[in-house]
Amino acid sequence: MARRLYVGNLSYQATEGDLRDLFAQAGSVASVKIITDAYTGQSRGFGFVEMTTDEEAQKAVSLFNGHALKNRQLVVNEARPPQRDRGPGPGRGGQERGGRF
Repeated sequence: MARRLYVGNLSYQATEGDLRDLFAQAGSVASVKIITDAYTGQSRGFGFVEMTTDEEAQKAVSLFNGHALKNRQLVVNEARPPQRDRGPGPGRGGQERGGRF
């Protein structure tokens, strides 16, 4: 099963090809996506890499968390599920707001 990794502190000059080449050193890369601003198209400084297996994902985290890419120290860890899948909690409709009725 593929494992999705969060990659933060990306240089604005980093490309999806740069990430694919780097993470391929840890194993098979299923997908790469750098998140961009909807209006300007500029990188927002983070992205996601999906590795083919859990073992490759763990290897990638240990190899590349703190690794320098284009003069920036990468932050690499397992991605959290999208907010809509995280369940109830503050700001996600899971708790009462209190106040008067």
